[in-house]
Amino acid sequence: MSGPNTDYDPVEVTPLKADQVEEMREAALAAVAAAADLDALKQVRLDHAGDRSPLALANREIGALPPQARKEAGQRVGQARGAINQAIAAREAVLEAEHEERMLVEETVDVSLPTTRRRRGGRHPLTLQSDLIADLFVAMGYEVAEGPVVEAEWLNFDALNLGPDHPARTLQDTFWAEPPEHHIVLRTQTSPVQARTMLTRKPPIYVVCPGRVFRTDEYDATHSPMFHQVEGLVVDEGITMAHLKGTLDHFASQLFGDGITTRFRPSFFPFTEPSAEVDVRCFVCRGTGMDEEGAQSCRTCRGEGWIEWGGCGVVNPRVLIACGVDPDVYSGFAFGMGIDRSFMFRHDLEDLRPLFEGDVRFSSAFGTEI
Repeated sequence: MSGPNTDYDPVEVTPLKADQVEEMREAALAAVAAAADLDALKQVRLDHAGDRSPLALANREIGALPPQARKEAGQRVGQARGAINQAIAAREAVLEAEHEERMLVEETVDVSLPTTRRRRGGRHPLTLQSDLIADLFVAMGYEVAEGPVVEAEWLNFDALNLGPDHPARTLQDTFWAEPPEHHIVLRTQTSPVQARTMLTRKPPIYVVCPGRVFRTDEYDATHSPMFHQVEGLVVDEGITMAHLKGTLDHFASQLFGDGITTRFRPSFFPFTEPSAEVDVRCFVCRGTGMDEEGAQSCRTCRGEGWIEWGGCGVVNPRVLIACGVDPDVYSGFAFGMGIDRSFMFRHDLEDLRPLFEGDVRFSSAFGTEI
């Protein structure tokens, strides 16, 4: 019976010879020592300790050796790879320490020096627009009136001559607070501020009411469930539509530029009678309906020469009576328009969504103030 044959010379693969392994080890250690920064050391790791490094490829050849030669070759290659990994770890620690020291020196900030950085934060463009409008009316002798955004149903609707069956009361237009029997809504207009003013003050009344309002509109380029309005109210003896027209003409010229006037188109609103839609003369084409070259229609007004701006009218006597004002002695006018829409007009914006998305890059383009 024959036994195992032990009388043979092991076949040694060339990359696994002792002198070859030693050369690869020395080359790797020299590269590690020469690495000047962490990026260079990262490349050394890939070249000499990665999956495609010479020692890694040599390690794959161990399986081709006869069984008696595998142990010695494996130890030789393993020791070389271990020495390289230790050298890389030691060099990495040294380079990281040098990097941190260099950062402390190069990026040192003297906190005692006056800062040259601009302070972050600022007022939103719509806030600036609201303040500008308020200032215009204060200069005309008006007062700025404010009220809550969560409002009583009576003040939001009934006091303004919007009856129980008016479609604006439905969930399609109004946000109602729960429970419904409390009759609380998010105000759909700033007109409740006018009602509160008439209930708490005696004429003469000259107030302007800017603020947020809420309606169940879809959020798109021209609509938002939350937007901003400004409304004005005058109650005094002898007030007529002529006073209203003069007021709005002055408002338009101050907001959009000299020479900009308004026109009225007959309309209907429950809280004013007579009522009118207000158009403002296009401040780009100055009412011509054409662009500067006269070659095509004005993009802002689409060739109309006028831009729809808001609504207005003489205060309905029923509203005066509901708020405790004698309509036989006093009359008045009211008007309202969107602050967001006015801002879009002034700056030629076609999409209102950037006004509500909080991007500071958009706000800073319009000269926000600290």
